[in-house]
Amino acid sequence: MKIRELQSNEPYPMDLLLLADPEESVIQTYIERCRCYVMELEGNIVGITALLPTRPLTAEIMNIAVLETMQGQGLGRRLLTHAIQVSKELGFRRIEIGTGNSSVGQLHLYQKCGFRIIGVDTDYFVRNYEEPIYENGLQCRDMIRLKQEL
Repeated sequence: MKIRELQSNEPYPMDLLLLADPEESVIQTYIERCRCYVMELEGNIVGITALLPTRPLTAEIMNIAVLETMQGQGLGRRLLTHAIQVSKELGFRRIEIGTGNSSVGQLHLYQKCGFRIIGVDTDYFVRNYEEPIYENGLQCRDMIRLKQEL
């Protein structure tokens, strides 16, 4: 298993990106400005992280996803840890991430990896997505914002 930067001549693995962000039109608003890192297993891409410089000395993880068949094996944690390390190496002093109020597994993982909740963007998903999003039996309405000082 290795993690490498996606090259500019390689297509974005949209199937993976859509696991974390269900509307391609939304992904298209940020993906071109991101540094993308893919996790490969036996030559196949099984995970992705999209890292975006947002403000001086701040980067945001815009998308992080692992193939559904590979979830629950610690790969998301490896991708998250890699994004944190790369951000440090690139000179960022803060890394941020946002997730839905219904994303209980992600909220747990991010906090276990050192992120702290810094705010809530009320009705973010209602305002920015055409179709309602449901996960864990709950409508995803609000974005929970988290950060980590590096």
